Amino acid sequence: MKAFTALVRRDIRIAARIGGGGGTGLAFFLILVTIVPFAIGPDLNLLSRIGPAILWIAATLATLIGLDRLFQADEEDGSLDLLMTGSMPLAMLVLAKGIAHWAVTGLPLALAAPLLGLLLALEPEAMGAVFVTLLVGTPALTFIGAVGAALTASLRRGGLVLAVLVLPLMIPVLIFGVSAAAAAVGGTVPFRTPFLALCGLSLGSIVIGSLGSALALAFAGE
Repeated sequence: MKAFTALVRRDIRIAARIGGGGGTGLAFFLILVTIVPFAIGPDLNLLSRIGPAILWIAATLATLIGLDRLFQADEEDGSLDLLMTGSMPLAMLVLAKGIAHWAVTGLPLALAAPLLGLLLALEPEAMGAVFVTLLVGTPALTFIGAVGAALTASLRRGGLVLAVLVLPLMIPVLIFGVSAAAAAVGGTVPFRTPFLALCGLSLGSIVIGSLGSALALAFAGE
């Protein structure tokens, strides 16, 4: 556990020191959410109705930024080989790096969503629902993306390939995230149903994503 915690702290420090994915993703999130009201017009009722979907789509796309560097940076400087030959199981290594990536990317997106909801004329209940669903759902986006990052770790400029690989797999998370946020503000489906499905997707993605990424890295290293 000491090695696991140290790896999480290491990746968070590196992300804070050199910038990149976290700050860029948050800026991209802000730009997307800001542009939409200008494109749709001043119809506040329409904005408040589609606001949760806009925030979720923007968060999904923003999560992709920096995912290609999840393993690629360590692959380029040789530290990934050292980490893989250590005593920590490869799946735990992936889990640690995924948690660090979520902490600098997914968590800031969830925290910023209620503030950006003001631009979309969201009610306080809708802002809270979007925050909770993003907080629960963004880990699924991170660990789904981790599989693609592991598969493209040895490719230069593999960001486009990564997006093509993982975006279709992120659609169920997007569907249940938007459904849960919409249900919290008077949808036809109870909030609990899509929210629990979203929780299940996140838990399953963490397990399957960690194992799948570990297998991809192991085969790539052979």
